[in-house]
Amino acid sequence: MALAINVRADNNSASEIERLWDQVVAFEVEPSMRALGYRPHFTFAIYDSPAIDEKIAWAAMLAAVAGEAQFRIEFKRIRWFAGSPLVLWAEPSSNEVLTRIHSSVSAAIDPAHCHPHYRPGAWTPHCTLGLRIADERRDDAIAFARSFDRSMEVLFDVADCVAFPPVQVIAEQRLPRS
Repeated sequence: MALAINVRADNNSASEIERLWDQVVAFEVEPSMRALGYRPHFTFAIYDSPAIDEKIAWAAMLAAVAGEAQFRIEFKRIRWFAGSPLVLWAEPSSNEVLTRIHSSVSAAIDPAHCHPHYRPGAWTPHCTLGLRIADERRDDAIAFARSFDRSMEVLFDVADCVAFPPVQVIAEQRLPRS
């Protein structure tokens, strides 16, 4: 089992991302994001348990969001992580608050304990839209990503620590309104 520390959109604005999930599922081997039973989110770190205890991870997250209010992120582009399977994700237009939280978490817990993709210098702020793009739908998925031509804004309002799979919220805190 692994641990992740995240901020999630636990409000109606999340429906913008969830609608994209429903479109992206057409390119997937099997539905990935709705199957998680978890709202749109940004992950700052993933740790193998028991290497990092959930109390340590949660304390790092609480320190990282201390003084942070709920924040809006605008998305204007869909991008992808190459590989098999291809992963589609929404790119944040601005990531100042995301970078600040990630930096704080990385300063609190030695990044050597973190999954390599979430370490400083490797981490890319992203809101995942589809994890299991079928190889035979790869070109269609990339064309879909390139054709995205609108803007949407999502309010991220909850910090949490989860265990997975399956996703189980261990601790959460609603961020104050700004």
